[in-house]
Amino acid sequence: MTNSFQEILDRQGVVILDGGLATCLEDQGHSLSSQLWSAKMLIDSPHEISAVHHSFLGAGADCITTASYQASYEGFSHFGFDEAGTDELLIRSVELALDSVNDFWSNLPRPSSRIRPLVAASIGPYGAYLADGSEYDGCYGITDQDLIDFHKRRFSLFATSGADLVVCETIPSIDEAGVLLDLFDETPNAHGWISFSCRDGGHLSDGSSIENAVDLCEDIEGLVGVGVNCTAPRFVNELITRIQSRTERAVIVYPNSGEDWDATNKRWVGADSGEDWVEMAVMWRRTGARGIGGCCRIGPGVIEQLRSQIVPIGSPD
Repeated sequence: MTNSFQEILDRQGVVILDGGLATCLEDQGHSLSSQLWSAKMLIDSPHEISAVHHSFLGAGADCITTASYQASYEGFSHFGFDEAGTDELLIRSVELALDSVNDFWSNLPRPSSRIRPLVAASIGPYGAYLADGSEYDGCYGITDQDLIDFHKRRFSLFATSGADLVVCETIPSIDEAGVLLDLFDETPNAHGWISFSCRDGGHLSDGSSIENAVDLCEDIEGLVGVGVNCTAPRFVNELITRIQSRTERAVIVYPNSGEDWDATNKRWVGADSGEDWVEMAVMWRRTGARGIGGCCRIGPGVIEQLRSQIVPIGSPD
């Protein structure tokens, strides 16, 4: 892996991320009620995943994320896949994204000022495997060794998969963060970021302070950034300020639309932020965020607006 993320920052000042892959698939009529969520489509409909990747690339994303957030050895075992079969599915998630970038890049009209987009291999928290909403509280009731056993093989596979980045997303607890950061530290040449799910403007979902979580990241060489995702957008500006007070690394934010996930009934509740989301994103950039995108319920149309608003005139677009 090379630090292509920094190369985009150097040229453009900000990296535009994609949005919520799974909710885009739902918007197209696909049922993601399985415990595997969007990862089930790696088995059933990989071409539909590619279509979403293409839509975000066309909207202006500089980095797309693989459909592996909820993919795990334990999860796929319930569908009859052994470790080798799960390895193949995880690699498939990377290949789908890489092929989408290659196709987009080869068909881009020339000359173009766009920078070749990156692929980030997504690693979700243990709670994503449980599929019970516990990625939003981190209350797993397991040991650090259990977390190591859960994450290590997947992390190592992605680090050598051909993806540009390994990204640990929606991490709700400082204990799970510590395990994942140790894996970054132990894996030569792995580059990526870690992003936390937060319950307010200063705390992870488990109640740990964002400052303490960021402090854990400071000696991890492979981290290109630290941030928050799948967090209510109204909390993001304060979180950026708090993160910046503890690190000089790039701050990466990709919140959801502002709705809440009802894990019991498996549906979104509350009102979304609508047009205000892009206005808030402009503020996040001014506050200092260097990577900006969306999570659940943020589609290609919003990402297109985002890019038009925050990529400086004269930079690649």
